[in-house]
Amino acid sequence: MELTGADIFARCLVDEGVEYVFGYPGGAVLHIYDALYRQDKVEHVLVRHEQAATHAADGYARSTGRPGVVLVTSGPGATNAVTGIATAYMDSIPMVVFTGQVPTSLIGNDAFQEVDSVGITRPCVKHNFLVKDVTKLAETIKKAFYIATTGRPGPVVVDIPKDITAEKAEYAYPETVEIRSYNPVTKGNLRQVRKAVDLMLSAQRPMIYTGGGVILGRGADSLNKLVKQLGYPITNTLMGLGGYPATDRQNLGMLGMHGTYEANMAMHHCDVLIAIGARFDDRVTGNIEKFCPTAKIVHVDIDPASIAKNVKVDVPIVGNVDNVLKDMLRVMAETDKKPDAKAAKEWWAQIEEWRGIDCLKFDRDSGTIKPQYVVEQLYKVTKGDAFVTSDVGQHQMFAAQYYKFDKPYRWINSGGLGTMGFGLPAAMGAQFAHPDELVCCITGEGSIQMNIQELATCLQYGLPIKVINLNNRFLGMVRQWQEFFYQGRYSMSYMESLPDFVKLAESYGHVGMKIEDPADVEGALQEAMKLEDRLVFMDFITDRQENVYPMIPAGAGLNEMILV
Repeated sequence: MELTGADIFARCLVDEGVEYVFGYPGGAVLHIYDALYRQDKVEHVLVRHEQAATHAADGYARSTGRPGVVLVTSGPGATNAVTGIATAYMDSIPMVVFTGQVPTSLIGNDAFQEVDSVGITRPCVKHNFLVKDVTKLAETIKKAFYIATTGRPGPVVVDIPKDITAEKAEYAYPETVEIRSYNPVTKGNLRQVRKAVDLMLSAQRPMIYTGGGVILGRGADSLNKLVKQLGYPITNTLMGLGGYPATDRQNLGMLGMHGTYEANMAMHHCDVLIAIGARFDDRVTGNIEKFCPTAKIVHVDIDPASIAKNVKVDVPIVGNVDNVLKDMLRVMAETDKKPDAKAAKEWWAQIEEWRGIDCLKFDRDSGTIKPQYVVEQLYKVTKGDAFVTSDVGQHQMFAAQYYKFDKPYRWINSGGLGTMGFGLPAAMGAQFAHPDELVCCITGEGSIQMNIQELATCLQYGLPIKVINLNNRFLGMVRQWQEFFYQGRYSMSYMESLPDFVKLAESYGHVGMKIEDPADVEGALQEAMKLEDRLVFMDFITDRQENVYPMIPAGAGLNEMILV
């Protein structure tokens, strides 16, 4: 039976097992929207801006491990989606983005709503396609999902001209595809694994450093077994939070620019560093010349291009994190060699001394609300079991520092690109994926306004997200840098015309709360959580001058932190 390209598109999504498509209609994709209307297996979610569609699909993917799916029209629809595509690309999030395109006969003619979507997105996708033949549409869609979800995950763009969606072809969705030039490695080299284990067991001052690859590679369980068997300290990157329980004593907390004193000092002084699913980002390493000066480095990563890209390593292992960790556990079980107990005792004594600095302390007697306190109370009220999204800025760092994530997939934030406006639509995607779970969005008064129109989407679909707005009336992280490095010249970081967020939330049909007294913080959060079927927007008026500590200045090493 022959189907139109639009019907082939819809059938492909059904056969791929897609639950939700986040999108916004327009002329170039109207055939597709008509096909989606005529089926009932895949639900389309109408957002209010294409950037929000990509962030919602991203939040869905991060909270499930499954690919998010986006559908936007040509021209401005595609360009509005680019920020969300780049966000997913930087954090290796599996996503398939379908963009409409003008008819093939008009491509290159500067037709109405024409842009070169393939050219524009090429630097920030794992791969992209322009479909020029309706008989290739189903195979191309299958390839897109395969590429997005295998190897190092990432976003894939499929650009579909309007005439392709009207033409007809026989429908056949392939069960598998083979791409000659794309064969991602999944198993690590066993000889390298043995070398890594031998080095790990010889360490006097070991440190395990894990990133988002542990979560993306579904390696959290194997990581937990390895860390417990070794008895070594572990630290997580911003993207890796939840890969190992934050409440476990072996976890030293997050490392890097706003990491804990104990994590950064242990990194700096270690003699063997085991890096797993992490890419040595500049916010983690600080000054590369000063990074882990005495350490031999083992690096496990699915992407061979990431190994030794930023930091020279001694034992590289390319492979899926979970597979490599399981091989490490098997090799450890076969050897009689054990970690040096005496050295471990001395190393832990030093770590406990660093830990005693209490680098995350803040003024608990303040008459104004401290943002750290709000996050602490949110953790207490939710028992650490919520899905938490954030935007980007000081509130993001406070969330990472004070909400203790014990499970993977629960912490959803824009790490690599640092995209303001990410939090609310990402929470929408997580809520669609987990309709019976609590989803909280920690944001700031600057970030929330970048996609605040999505409060309308939340009302339409009945999404009971809890928004925690840490409102300090500044672009907080910008202000902090201006205080530290620009002699307090607060150029354009002061928000002089903020809306009444309570009235704004209510105008969208939601519940609004304004909290100004520290004594009311816990009660407000508890009251909001009781409203299980409503979106509640909590506007916490916080201390305007509060900074994120510790902090490593640009050009400094991990041992050169500003603590107060």
